[in-house]
Amino acid sequence: MLNINESEYRLCDGVPRREAMRIGGLGAIGLSLPQLIQNRMTQAASGSGLAFGKAKSVILFWLSGGPPQHETWDPKPDAPAEIRGEFGAISTRTPGYFVGELMPKTAQLTDRIAVMRAVVSGDNNHSSSGYQMLTGIPHVPLSQENAISKAPNLWPSLGAIVRTQRPDRGGLPAAITLPRHIANVGEIVWPGQDGGFLGRKYSPWLLTCDPSAADFSIPDLTLADGSSTARLSRRRSLLSQFESTVQHLDRQRSVNQFDNSTDQAFDLLTGSGARQAFNISEESDATRDRYGRNKFGQSVLLSRRLVEAGVSLVQVNWQQIEGKANNGSWDTHAKHCECLKDFLMPMMDQTYSALIEDLNERGMLDDTLVVWVGEFGHTPKINAKAGRDHWGSVFSCALAGAGIQGGVVHGESDGHAAYPVSGRVAPRDIAATIFHCLGHSPESIMHDQAGRPMPITRGHVIDAVL
Repeated sequence: MLNINESEYRLCDGVPRREAMRIGGLGAIGLSLPQLIQNRMTQAASGSGLAFGKAKSVILFWLSGGPPQHETWDPKPDAPAEIRGEFGAISTRTPGYFVGELMPKTAQLTDRIAVMRAVVSGDNNHSSSGYQMLTGIPHVPLSQENAISKAPNLWPSLGAIVRTQRPDRGGLPAAITLPRHIANVGEIVWPGQDGGFLGRKYSPWLLTCDPSAADFSIPDLTLADGSSTARLSRRRSLLSQFESTVQHLDRQRSVNQFDNSTDQAFDLLTGSGARQAFNISEESDATRDRYGRNKFGQSVLLSRRLVEAGVSLVQVNWQQIEGKANNGSWDTHAKHCECLKDFLMPMMDQTYSALIEDLNERGMLDDTLVVWVGEFGHTPKINAKAGRDHWGSVFSCALAGAGIQGGVVHGESDGHAAYPVSGRVAPRDIAATIFHCLGHSPESIMHDQAGRPMPITRGHVIDAVL
């Protein structure tokens, strides 16, 4: 089953034109657009053109709740037990580089992966740090839980920005999010997941679905019995004529959302290529097993099919697993090591390695950028509940594929993986690097609903990983 524009993800903590006008332009940060462009041109002249535009598509491998740096890309085997945790480190394909012992499959692929071990959001709350990682713009204020989309925090998501730069095609949009949106307890949806000040028409399509279900189907993409494409087109024409009679009305946001969903449904119904992309049953049993027969694994496999069909950016959010501690997320305030060993790390390691290998075997890794990311990391010290808490002072992210130099380890944290020592990276720099690999320089322009020009990112390309 697939639904458009529905959200349900939970973690531990519980755009009108007028608002768009309040966002402010570049002058709010003391930098005019000409100044910004000049700065970008200077940066480009100094060598940041490396690997420009090699990516056709991006897959955001999003680990909701925050993957821990200690047990993944930045283990500290020599730290005290309350810092290093229960697990050791293992060698990788990259000489001298070690990862957590629960990543055996990924360890054999680091020659294709660039790791950034000094990422800093400076924010310790899910929704506000998530906003920064999803947009490249810090939330105002920092460390605010249960934040929602409202001014001044209306910067569009990476997917929405991609939709300003790349056209939809083949009945599919340039950006899709699946299998659900991310929200705190109480269905408080994080900001930074939609079109923001660009308007709802640029929001990535949200597809709420479970590709792992035995009876997985997408009825929204199937014509009703007895209906033909021509008949559907006539119905759309009739609907358009009706809508033209009420264009003088100032429609409420809910009506606009309905109109967008209607357009999406028509595009999907009339596009055979779009319907084909969602037909995951075409994949062999071996391939489906390789990714993992769970919602996240099959959603990642579906993301590969979607980029094959021409979608420019697909964000796959970690699934909620009922009956598991911490709601089955990476938000491991309790039983941290138990959850990592029981299901979190095995599922992640299997699915991530399967995606990298599958893309490489199909000749797609050279033009598909894979971004391994979450909203923050975890505290250096294990708490009284045998868990790790929120930590935005330093954490790790990884890039692989189009334009990325494999085997690179950029940045260093201190002996407890608590603070950066060198190679500090901000979320805006990750955003700039993603757009750079897609062929869109940081000075590329998008326009808010008031027509004002904005740079697509305020970050700097991370040349060290290209």
